[in-house]
Amino acid sequence: MRIIVTGGAGRLGRSVASALAQAGHEVVSVDRTDPGLPGVEGRTADLLDHDATHELFATLRPDAVVHLAAIAVPFSAPEHVILATNQTLAFTALTAGIAAGATRLLAASSPTVIGYGAPHGWTPEALPITEEHRVAPWNAYALSKVAIESTVAMLARAHGDAVVTGAFRPCFVVSPEEWEGAPTQQGHTIVDRLADPALAAVSLYNYVDARDAGRFVAAWIDRAEARHSGEVYFVGADDALALAPLSTLLPAQVPSTAGFADGLVDRAAAFSSAKATAHLGWRPEHDWRSALSPAEAARLTDLLAADTGRPTTTPVPAPAPAPR
Repeated sequence: MRIIVTGGAGRLGRSVASALAQAGHEVVSVDRTDPGLPGVEGRTADLLDHDATHELFATLRPDAVVHLAAIAVPFSAPEHVILATNQTLAFTALTAGIAAGATRLLAASSPTVIGYGAPHGWTPEALPITEEHRVAPWNAYALSKVAIESTVAMLARAHGDAVVTGAFRPCFVVSPEEWEGAPTQQGHTIVDRLADPALAAVSLYNYVDARDAGRFVAAWIDRAEARHSGEVYFVGADDALALAPLSTLLPAQVPSTAGFADGLVDRAAAFSSAKATAHLGWRPEHDWRSALSPAEAARLTDLLAADTGRPTTTPVPAPAPAPR
C-alpha cells in the first residue's frame, strides 16, 4: 500500500514509518521535517492548513493514512492550543485521506483518556485496564484524544464498509535510543524512571517500545476488518516499567488502586493489550529487561545500591539482546 504517516519524524512516527517500510509498504512521512529514514519519502507540510493538506494528499493518493501528528505532551502548550491543534490536525488529515481515496485510517490516541492522575482523585473501575473502561479526561490533551477517537468512530459510521478506521492508545512510548540512556519526553531517563517509582506512577507504570507500536500499526494495516471499524486498542508492553510487582507498588504510589491491584503480581502490567492480540494477532516483542543497554542496566544497579530505601523486590537482571 501507499501509506501517509503524519508526524513521521517524531519519536513514535520514526518507528512506525520504518516498520511500515520494512513490511513492504510505500511510506510517505508528512511532517514539519523530513525524518531521513531509509525507504521513507519525506514531505514537509503544515497539517493545520486544511486546503493545502487536502491538495497534498490528493497528489499523493494514499491507500491508507496513519495519523500521529500532535502536540504530544500534556501541558507543553496552553490548554486551548493543545485542544484546538490536536483536534484540527486529526480531522484535517483523516478527511483529507478519505477525499484522496484512502480506505484505511488509523489515528493515535492515548491511555490518558482514562483519567488517571486527576488532581481531585481517580479510581479505576478494574485492573488491568481494558478498552471497556470509561473515559474521563481531565486536561486538554486527554480531551483532544477523546475527540480523535470520536472522529474515528464518526468516520466509520459515515462511510460504512468503504473505509476501515481505528484508533490506538500507545502506552508511554520508549524510542530505541532511550534504552541507551537518551532522555525521554519528560526529560529524565528510563533508568531514572525505574529507580524512582514516583516518576512512573503518574502513568501507572505503562510503556511500549516504539518498535512494537510500529509493528502494531503494520498489523492493523494488514489485518483490520470492516466489522471492527471505529474501534480503539490499547498498545503496551506485557510487563510493567517497574522493579516491584504492581500489586504492592501501585497501592503505595496511587492509593486509590488499593484492592484493585491485587491480581497484578510478578511482572503484570496495569493495561491489557489482549484486544489487539485477539483482533490482529499482535503481541509486543520487547520488554525493558532485554532492551535496556548494558551500560544503563549497570547504572540502574549503581543507583539502587546507593539508595537501599527504594522498594524493589526483584534484582536488576543481566541485560540480554533485544529481539529483532
